[in-house]
Amino acid sequence: MRYLYTLVMYLVTPLIVARLLARGVRYGDYHLRWRERFGFFDAPGFRGSLWVHAVSVGEVNAAEPLIKALRRDYPEAPLVVTTVTPTGSERVRQLFGKDVFHVYLPYDLPFAVSRFLKRVRPRLAMMVETEIWPNLYFACYRRGIPLMIVNARLSERSLRGYKPLQGVVRSALRCVRQVAAQSRPDAARYRLLGADPERIVVSGNLKFDMPVPVDAMEKGIALRACWGRLRPVWIAGSTHEGEELAVLEAHLAVLKRLPDALLLIAPRHPERFRAVEHSARSLGFSVARRTAERMPTPSHQVFVIDTMGELMPFYAAADLAFVGGSLSPIGGHNVLEPASLSRPVLVGPHTFNFEEITLTLIREGGAERVASNEQLGTMVRHLLRDAERRDAMGRKARAVFDGERGAVGRVMTLIDHLLQE
Repeated sequence: MRYLYTLVMYLVTPLIVARLLARGVRYGDYHLRWRERFGFFDAPGFRGSLWVHAVSVGEVNAAEPLIKALRRDYPEAPLVVTTVTPTGSERVRQLFGKDVFHVYLPYDLPFAVSRFLKRVRPRLAMMVETEIWPNLYFACYRRGIPLMIVNARLSERSLRGYKPLQGVVRSALRCVRQVAAQSRPDAARYRLLGADPERIVVSGNLKFDMPVPVDAMEKGIALRACWGRLRPVWIAGSTHEGEELAVLEAHLAVLKRLPDALLLIAPRHPERFRAVEHSARSLGFSVARRTAERMPTPSHQVFVIDTMGELMPFYAAADLAFVGGSLSPIGGHNVLEPASLSRPVLVGPHTFNFEEITLTLIREGGAERVASNEQLGTMVRHLLRDAERRDAMGRKARAVFDGERGAVGRVMTLIDHLLQE
């Protein structure tokens, strides 16, 4: 089965190269570094590295407290961080600069994986969330490199998606020394997928341990001063195509009752920035952009946050937050970011990527789920007009965030045991 999988990987390699070239048009740096996806890069000249793989921005943010703990507890060990997406690479640069060695993860081709491992020489490999690459896993096993899946998450949808490859995935998971699952349902799904039950533990979600920027609230207050401290403001963070129009239409409904309301909208992917601006203007909104006007004035109705890495201060500046990827069947994004800032959270019906966290927030009263585009506008309008309810929801959201912290310490204990072995 693994040989068949590898054959298919080789057969689709031309399509992979074509995709690389296409992405290079959009991301110049990615175009220059495409060789890394095949294991070609200058060897950093170290051995015994600690290697963390985080596929994109969300996983990098989740891994941030773990990477900082590794730097603190193992200062002599070189740290390697791999990503797949250019936005993930940029986030690594923003958070860690030259304190870590960043390279793109090679495609799951035996020669590329072998070349990568020979160059970074890891002492321990840590995959964040749901990254199962059979050839990579087998290569680590053959070389005696202990491999962990940390902050392990597996939705029902992903479990079904792995079904055609269940045999090779089951064999790959037997190469894993430890699965540190976010929750009991995640642990159960990893068992169904084929992981050794004795190697699965529930350690909690690393995202609860994410550092809350100490100046986020201060920056939020300064931002509000630009457009009016008493002005009703809501934010739609990490939105996707297919739901951004729904957010803009919800804002039209809000403006009918609150004509001075301001919408902050932060598309998840940079290629959506211009499209969202055009959509807002076509609906008749007065629009400002972060990279152009820098700040909205009292006359602007929509502010497009067309930058990366600035979401937390804008969450702090808003009265409430809608977290995107949930009106469209994307699976939702990190609801803990606004919750950590004591902001009420709204989500759509599709939150399978963060199901347990979202359900906890809803159950404890820190979040509300909206079933439709129309209900989003109604709920935003009601909350913007009810400061007492907003404050209560914000306190409950923060209490959930505070109560679930501690996953990093539990994962570090597992890492210590593996490294001592």
